[in-house]
Amino acid sequence: MYTPAHLVATAVRWPVESQQRARRNAMIASNALARRRVELAEVEEFLATRVEHVGQEAAAPAPHS
Repeated sequence: MYTPAHLVATAVRWPVESQQRARRNAMIASNALARRRVELAEVEEFLATRVEHVGQEAAAPAPHS
């Protein structure tokens, strides 16, 4: 059985623990978004390089046989 002191202590701790959980969740979400931004930038860079490479191949004169 919970004593009144235990219930009061739990009620007093709840907002602090709730705030800590919210901050942790926000930090995890922020890190996940940062990783996705880096991944997106890497994919865009790769694709831009490929498009540039394909464009150079198309602009190069055809070899004579």
